[in-house]
Order: sequence, then structure tokens, then C-alpha cells
Amino acid sequence: MGNKEAGKWWVSPSNYDEEVTKGYHFAPKIEILDTTLRDGEQQAGIVLKKSDKVKIAQKLAEIGVHRIEAGTPATSQEDADAIREIVSAKLGAKIFCFCRAMPKDMELAKSLGVDGVICEIIGSEEMLKFGKRWTPEQAAAACIEATRVAHDMGLYVTLFPADGSRARFSYLTDFAAKVAAEGHVDSLALVDTFGTFSPEGAALRVKKLRERFSFPIEAHFHSDYDLGTASTIAALKEGSTVAHVSVNGIGERAGSVALEPLVVSLEALYGVKTGIKLEKLLELSRLVAELTNFPVPANRPVVGDRLFGWSTGLPSSLWSNAKEEDPLIMLPYHYNLTGANEPVLYLDKKSGKDNLKYWLKKTGVSIPEEKERELLDIAKSKSLELKRDLNEAEFKELAAKI
Repeated sequence: MGNKEAGKWWVSPSNYDEEVTKGYHFAPKIEILDTTLRDGEQQAGIVLKKSDKVKIAQKLAEIGVHRIEAGTPATSQEDADAIREIVSAKLGAKIFCFCRAMPKDMELAKSLGVDGVICEIIGSEEMLKFGKRWTPEQAAAACIEATRVAHDMGLYVTLFPADGSRARFSYLTDFAAKVAAEGHVDSLALVDTFGTFSPEGAALRVKKLRERFSFPIEAHFHSDYDLGTASTIAALKEGSTVAHVSVNGIGERAGSVALEPLVVSLEALYGVKTGIKLEKLLELSRLVAELTNFPVPANRPVVGDRLFGWSTGLPSSLWSNAKEEDPLIMLPYHYNLTGANEPVLYLDKKSGKDNLKYWLKKTGVSIPEEKERELLDIAKSKSLELKRDLNEAEFKELAAKI
């Protein structure tokens, strides 16, 4: 893959310059773990029924997500039943559930048939002391017992020290080493609970964790500073093997790392194959938006409804002239890549002659050529009055006056 792929994307050639790529340490295979059904549902205002969770899991598997974090079974019987049904559906993806560091949670997870557990414990000294009111010794003992029980039952164990990004590095590593030695750890999640990583900070911590441990390092980041995607990619560049994401970026506070821009960025900007069916991303996004009743902003990267279109005169004219030659002249990636429709031209106070021609053709309205400027001026004035672009009925009404 390269910076220009016909019918897919056209990005900066600097991205693929050897001076840049020689510093990459991507794993041979990167897995996507989707946490929409757990961390996504923790977004205030979102509540999912069992049937909703099953539908979302089916779509996640359909697009090629490798791991599905199906929920927290100890939360409710509804969650436990949903996880059991998702497992029973044999979707092809590995199914994980989120557990407290307690043997009974691990036993519940095993009874549901999941492939693995994500064992949560508070990972920073301050939160442990002042939030949980536990000592490090208590936390370690709980994790050792719980992870040993999970491992003995044949479950894959991901240790999940929440707020580990803000912990002293020596504390985090000593804690993980103790649990690994006396309990069991198959992989360690580097958890940025409050989205406080810079990309550089995330990369350094992954690098040092990989130097200390032989087991895989996973990246679970949030987006409070709007750097979750960038920091996750930085972690992957240093050899992290699993990226935790959610559909539409839903999750606590500012949300989790959004699945859609992460996988498109990995493929187009970094040349990393993800195994995700990009052309189905829009379908998945719309399903989750509908079932969560949490709308997607129209300009949200990759899945926004108004990404592919222009209202301003100059770019509208550039698109009109270039689209037949190569749509990528005016696009960061082809709209077909994610299952979107062909770009449209809107009509508002910023529009020009090509917007008007587009709308005349779209609506089948015919007026004398010498009247086009007059119609455009009227349309611009109407848009200003309404403080938005025009719809088809409004345009036809204005044209009728001409």
C-alpha cells in the first residue's frame, strides 16, 4: 500500500517517506477489541437491551472485529443473558467480558462461555488510596487470586489497571509483575482512563512496558483531550498489539477511541491492514446510533452524514470539474471506501454557479439562463434568512417565482 491507492485514498507522500516509516514497530497483526457493549454503554444516557447488544455484536463480527467486549455480567442479569446469547451465536469473533478482580466474577464469566476476561483493578496509587480506599497489597492480592482462578478455568486473562497512564511507571510495572508471577497475566492493558496521554507519552510507556514484559500490551485510551486516536496509533507504532475502540467513539465523558477513524487512518495513513471491512463502517455506525439513541454529529470523521459535500462556491466548482477525472483530487479518501454516497452540493448563502446548476439538474427545474444569477441571489438571501441551506421544496418555490 502507498499514499495513493486508486479508488481508495490519496494522502501525503510524506507519510510513507522512509525517514518516517523506519521508526515504526507495528506488530505483524493488530487486533481490534470493540468495547461498545461495555465502555460505550457507560456513556451517560445510553442504555442497551439484550436484543440491542446482540444486534450490535452481530454487526461487529460481520465487519471483521477480532474481539468483542460483550459487557459486564455482574452488572445485571440482562447483561449476563446478552453475553450468553452473543457467545451462543458463534459469530467468529473472540468474546470477552469485563470483570472485577473477584473469583465469583471469573466463575460467572466461565459459565457464560466467553473466551477471555478483562480483569479490572485500580491502577494508580492515588485513585486506589483515595477512591477505592484500598492498599496496593489488597489490590495485588485480589488480582492474584482472581486471575489464577480465571486461568485455571481456561480463560484468557487481560489485566486492566484502570488509570495506569497516570501511575508512576515503577508502581505500574511492579504491580503487573507481581500479579503475573503469583497469579496469571496473558496480556496487559495500558489504560488511559481519563484520556491524559499525549501520543508521545503513550508511545514511551508502551516501549518501556514491552522492554519489561514478554506478554502483549493492549491500548485502552479515552478522548478527553481529543487525542485518543492519535495516542492509540502511537501505542501501536511501538508494538502494542490490540486497540480498544467503540463505535462512534461512545464512552464515558468525551468517549472512547472511535473505531471508524482509527481503522481508516491505520490503513490509509500508515499502510497497516486491519482486517476490518471498511465499506460497512457506515452501516455499523448508523445501527449503533439508532439503538443507543445517541446521534452522530453530521461532521464526525468517517461516519458523519455531511462529510461528502460542499456549499461554498469554489470547492463546489473544483469538485464539479475534477470528479470525472479523479474524485480523490477533492477527497481525503473515496466515499465508497466506507459505504458513503457520492458527494452532494448544498445551496446556501456561500454558494456559487455550480451549486445552482447542480440543484437545477437535481430538481428538474428549467429556467432561462439569463435568470440563473437572479435565482442564485434569491436563494442566497433565503438561506441567510433561514440560517441554513435550502431544501428541495424551498428551492422549487423560489424557482417558481422566477
